Amino acid sequence: MTIRLPKVLASTDDSAALHVLDRYYRVPLTKTGRLRSGALWDGWDPSGTRGRDVDVFTSDDLVAVTFLSVEVSPDGADIVLRERHDEFAELLAAIGPDRDLADGADEMTSRSPAWQLETALRTVPSIGRTVASKLIARKRPRLYPIYDRVVGEVLGTKQAHFEPIRKALRHNDGELQERLVGLRERAGLPDAVPALRVLDVLAWMQLKAPVSG
Repeated sequence: MTIRLPKVLASTDDSAALHVLDRYYRVPLTKTGRLRSGALWDGWDPSGTRGRDVDVFTSDDLVAVTFLSVEVSPDGADIVLRERHDEFAELLAAIGPDRDLADGADEMTSRSPAWQLETALRTVPSIGRTVASKLIARKRPRLYPIYDRVVGEVLGTKQAHFEPIRKALRHNDGELQERLVGLRERAGLPDAVPALRVLDVLAWMQLKAPVSG
């Protein structure tokens, strides 16, 4: 295995993982009485254009990343949505349609369109590694894993994130991919929540809202 699995995946018993998913997506926070903002991320589509605007960044995307506790500054937003709109659209189109990362046999390199898009986004004010990954994951949720410091610490992917996760999902004939999809189904979550997102939530919750007992 090329990553450290979240603790709730350390055994074959999925009950702890299902409990974590339920807490993240369905249990309101005590202080606010509302669900975690991250629970809105996967299905956020107020304009009804997400399925159509797959190769352009939109205002909906910039709002969506705030649900995951990051934001793009006003000048950064202007660059992404207007000034360099065509450049980023070309790179998104070059990535191709969304598909499961586990199905990708090719290694990610500096010549890969996704790598080039992340590199280009990180030249925009207020967009670093974390924000760039969340913007790309917004457009290709099944293909591009979200990175932040917490998830990187849990999975042991601070140095490299995309490639170790790709290899882990493909390991042993896609065993981890199948397990994550099975967890989503057993948790009653919609198809809009891909395997990568299940892994992301389980890793993030390990440090941010650990299971007691």
